[in-house]
Amino acid sequence: MNRIVIVTGGASGIGRSLCRAFAAAGDHVVVADLDRVGAERVAAELTAARAGSAVAAALDVRDAPAVAALVTATHQRHGRLDVMVNNAGIGVGGEVEELTVAHWDRVIDVNLRGVVHGVAAAYPLMVAQGFGHLVNTASLAGLVPAPLLAPYAATKHAVVGLSLSLRAEAAAHGVKVTAVCPGFTDTPILDSAGPADLPPTRLSSTARQTVTASMALYSPDALAGDVLRGIERNRALVVAPRSARVAWRLQRLAPSLVAREAARQVARVRRQLAGAPRVPAGPGSSPRG
Repeated sequence: MNRIVIVTGGASGIGRSLCRAFAAAGDHVVVADLDRVGAERVAAELTAARAGSAVAAALDVRDAPAVAALVTATHQRHGRLDVMVNNAGIGVGGEVEELTVAHWDRVIDVNLRGVVHGVAAAYPLMVAQGFGHLVNTASLAGLVPAPLLAPYAATKHAVVGLSLSLRAEAAAHGVKVTAVCPGFTDTPILDSAGPADLPPTRLSSTARQTVTASMALYSPDALAGDVLRGIERNRALVVAPRSARVAWRLQRLAPSLVAREAARQVARVRRQLAGAPRVPAGPGSSPRG
């Protein structure tokens, strides 16, 4: 039986690759994204491929009632919901003294509350039907230190904690939970200067160059394959690629070594950004949503 799947943040990056992978497996995919046009483009691409099927949905994961409405409508239309992928996320990089409370609020609202909204909407339905799989996109930054990405790392650690804790509760109900923890992946998040309505940081405009100067990027299509295999095997964590698994093991076995390396990376980035103007943090905060 083909699965009914919702993927948030499905219009680009990891989300788009996940939508393609689910559709290639013959599943019906709801491509949900704040970018309606992008979601429609991906859904049309999947429909044209004639593997699974797909529909697009405009969705802001910060809007809890909207997330609940999409989940409920999908469940009612198909009589079940097999997989809920809470994937939508944003990245805001920079030194903490550059960040406003508005930066923190935005990252928390999307990366953490967005996942909570998806879980709160889908999990009770899955408990009632006696099956289902929640897949929450975290990051390697949810397992190891990620200096210069403090708000992002904080939310991703929270997503890992949420997922592992819920997994222990959900098993008795027939519901599975997986957290996805990719290393640096080749997605548009590296090209973003951050939310357009918030002050840019020195790091935000050079994220891709900063990352690629020291490591290769993982393919989002390869990651999508890892995730589907992780779902099939009911993995608690999907950590990929191999370099990410090595970093995770080092953090558990030699945390002081990882801390020293993190400090060296910060020093390297600071040297790279030495000529960039510093953006002072302001006292205010933008409204949520």
